[in-house]
Amino acid sequence: MTASGMAAQGMGLMDILEHAGYVGWLTFAVVAVMGLATLYYTIRNTIKNMAVRSNAENVVTQFWATTNPQEAIRAMESFPANEPFSKIALECAQAAAHHAKSEGNRLVEALNRSEFIDRSLRQAVARESGKLEEGLTLLATVGSTAPFVGLFGTVWGIYNALIQIGATGNASLENVAGPVGEALIMTCIGLAVAIPAVLAYNFFVRANRVTLARFDEFAHDLHDYFATGSRVGAQTSLGGRVPSAPKLAAPMK
Repeated sequence: MTASGMAAQGMGLMDILEHAGYVGWLTFAVVAVMGLATLYYTIRNTIKNMAVRSNAENVVTQFWATTNPQEAIRAMESFPANEPFSKIALECAQAAAHHAKSEGNRLVEALNRSEFIDRSLRQAVARESGKLEEGLTLLATVGSTAPFVGLFGTVWGIYNALIQIGATGNASLENVAGPVGEALIMTCIGLAVAIPAVLAYNFFVRANRVTLARFDEFAHDLHDYFATGSRVGAQTSLGGRVPSAPKLAAPMK
């Protein structure tokens, strides 16, 4: 076998890790952890977004199909605890009930019913929106840093290759191309981890923006309903027409 053939046969990830030492192994481990974390949060957020979208229309439709706030609360409590639309509705209903029970004290003097419900809705929407963004910071970090981590592994591999070539005193192309080619594999691994992370980040940011818009629309209708006793308009946050919200028969005690 020729020298070039032997060099090509010896090129590979395990060869560069064998010559890179602890620094090379540590670099590879960091990139591998980044890749696993990207895969985990991509799968997790995909499942979460699919669940939220599939349940959203059902939650909103069931809420506006009820005839009174108490029935609406029971309907929302029937959904899983991690369902965001039902949690927003429940928190709004609890805020309205708490304000009604506090009539005559300083709470009512400081905030009217509309302001109190609005604050509760803002907190609920912010909390549920924050849960949707879980893992996005990590995806953005991996997308921006993984190529440089891989490049560090490449630089370190080339550095060790040059030291070995210098020690042997043979700087022919056959002896240089193999080690340098091996070192470039780390850059390829870094890019292979970074590109899916960037794509996943952009996808989830867009999906979360749509879901957040639905949160805001539903929260606006909830505010009108619990603050004034009736819903303004008859459009759902997901499109289509539904019967107008029922009137509040009596203050929630």
